[in-house]
Amino acid sequence: MNVANVTVGEQRQALTTSTLAFTVCFAVWTIFSIIGLKIKAELGLNDTQFGILVATPILTGSLSRIFLGIWSDQYGGRIVYTFQMIITAVAAFLLTKVSTYPMFLVAALGVGLAGGSFAVGITYVSTWYPKERQGTALGIFGMGNVGAAVTNFGAPFLLIFMDGKWQGVAQVYSIILIITAVLFFLFTKDDPALRERREKGVKHASFIEQMEPLKNLQVWRFSLYYFFVFGAFVALALWLPRYYVGAYGLELKTAGMLAAAYALPGSIFRALGGWMSDKIGARRVMYWTFGVCVACTFIMSYPATNYSVAGINGPIDFNITIPLWLFVSLTIILGFFMSLGKAAVYKHIPVYYPGHVGSVGGIVGLIGGLGGFFLPISFGIMNDVIGVWTSCFMLLTILIGIALIWMHFSIIHMNRKDLPELKGPRYLPELDAIRNGQS
Repeated sequence: MNVANVTVGEQRQALTTSTLAFTVCFAVWTIFSIIGLKIKAELGLNDTQFGILVATPILTGSLSRIFLGIWSDQYGGRIVYTFQMIITAVAAFLLTKVSTYPMFLVAALGVGLAGGSFAVGITYVSTWYPKERQGTALGIFGMGNVGAAVTNFGAPFLLIFMDGKWQGVAQVYSIILIITAVLFFLFTKDDPALRERREKGVKHASFIEQMEPLKNLQVWRFSLYYFFVFGAFVALALWLPRYYVGAYGLELKTAGMLAAAYALPGSIFRALGGWMSDKIGARRVMYWTFGVCVACTFIMSYPATNYSVAGINGPIDFNITIPLWLFVSLTIILGFFMSLGKAAVYKHIPVYYPGHVGSVGGIVGLIGGLGGFFLPISFGIMNDVIGVWTSCFMLLTILIGIALIWMHFSIIHMNRKDLPELKGPRYLPELDAIRNGQS
């Protein structure tokens, strides 16, 4: 792919419009984190049913990524992005016309198409930039995750403005999304790769050919990384409002603002993660991400404990739990390093699979998105069965530990494959000098 004839203005235009569109899509994708609480009360749902409801859009958004990514490679991101937003806007509007739990789940599947925008966006944006700048560009595009913060912060106030009617919130979101789709189509151009194929009369790769890289175990390892840095990010963005209401007894508006405090750094620093991946290497950024995140979730896993000890004037009751200020601080740190990790994962893809960004990026995004589907359901089930609010962070600690171990040993294996001498004993200059009688 030749980007030599692409101007800086065209690059900026493609990146800006794609990022803004992704922000709107992500806000729509996580809408159930707020209106879901109203629907929960309206239908009398338990935590498991609520977890399924908020996770259902994530399922569609995840599964659609592989197909939308491949179609973007084949037909161009501009047209695919536009149609994806229009269909999602219609689904968001139809959501307001249902009244039963099964129908809410069906409507939520349609709303979930908003999440597929990520695979379209990375395919479209990456074609405008050379390899040495793709990490930064994709990091900036990934800042569209801030849409989750927009929903967690803004939707509660919009809900108040709508006199508590969640239907009004969904309708406003659908109108904004349809306007975004029209503006995106008007202010963008076909990507360079598509134009080059048209000029040369080259046919696009078939679906089977696009799926060829998925045979590599490395792709699935990247997917596990993304299952946490993105999937768990989405899951917590959806779950934290409920967590704050249930575990700390906060009002919905306050819970939404604190959840936004987590989602905001989990989005806006993705550009920093892309820049760092370009400068110091994506592998090092991933080590930092997993190391800090496993420490945070381990601390957050500590359950509230009530016990009594004998005192002079009778028993003294104690309640040990994580103070709210510390918990919120840890979520902010967690979100920050997740944002770095999200950018680092996608820095790998154009480098290793330059001709298959859509398919590989799609499957990585699919698996990551499935984390956003399965994890909220798991959180709800553990709450109903175990009854321990912090059990969700226990699960995340185990997940990060597995990803960190797999990454570390895979890197060791690759290093030994590239440098066979590392398979033998460690090279120790001091020991060799002693053996040779030089000291």
